[in-house]
Amino acid sequence: MESAATDNKTQILDVTRQLTDFMIDQNTAGMNKIVDVNFTLTHITGYVQSKEEWFAEIESERMKYYYYQEVKTSVTIEGDKATFVGQNLLDARIWGTRNTWRLQQTMLLEKQNKSWVILKSTAVIF
Repeated sequence: MESAATDNKTQILDVTRQLTDFMIDQNTAGMNKIVDVNFTLTHITGYVQSKEEWFAEIESERMKYYYYQEVKTSVTIEGDKATFVGQNLLDARIWGTRNTWRLQQTMLLEKQNKSWVILKSTAVIF
């Protein structure tokens, strides 16, 4: 049982890191494969953005991600649901303002068809 939990944690860390890598690569097709159809992103401002709107912002480079450095991560798993909390230093230009953001992402995930899918992500500054 313990190795299954370790495997799940590794898979969750992999998929959340993959999302950030895809953001930097502007790979919205890759992002679409690992986020839920009803995915939402809640920005540090509290603005809740749909997947389609967020992807359009990335494709138009109104949101441009350059680099990230992982600071801290944690994963909590309950059955086929999980919560990931990750703190990154994220170099990004968001709506014209470029900064290295001290970003904490809380992502809710669900295991669907043997793969972890990101349902929603909420960002705050840490």
